[in-house]
Amino acid sequence: MLPRLIASSALRTSMSRVATRSTPSMALAARRAYSAEHAEETFEQFTSRYVDFFAGVDDLYELQRGLNNCFSYDLVPAPEVIDTALRAARRINDIATAVRILEALKLKVEAPSQYEAYLQALAPTREELGIPTREELEL
Repeated sequence: MLPRLIASSALRTSMSRVATRSTPSMALAARRAYSAEHAEETFEQFTSRYVDFFAGVDDLYELQRGLNNCFSYDLVPAPEVIDTALRAARRINDIATAVRILEALKLKVEAPSQYEAYLQALAPTREELGIPTREELEL
């Protein structure tokens, strides 16, 4: 019995020494493997993901979290995403966030003509929901 305890203890000690002697290249390889599992997301997948997200928003925190995530990407969200986000803002009865969505869009586009094109595409939704721009509010 005692020899088995000594042998198993020695085995555990030698195994723990091997485990602590990992090389840096092994650790880096493991990190790289994690990022290799993620595929590139297309613009259509991005649009679909955020349209679905904003369609299911129930409270202001979720809406603002989704907007922060959506606008943090290096692209301008599609008009369908903005439309759904505006509808979510009105559904939770937060007109201020709806106006800020349009402000964020204005800052995100590269040219004023793009902003005007978005406003034209969103005009029916803005009219239906009663959402003014900041310029219309004269702020």
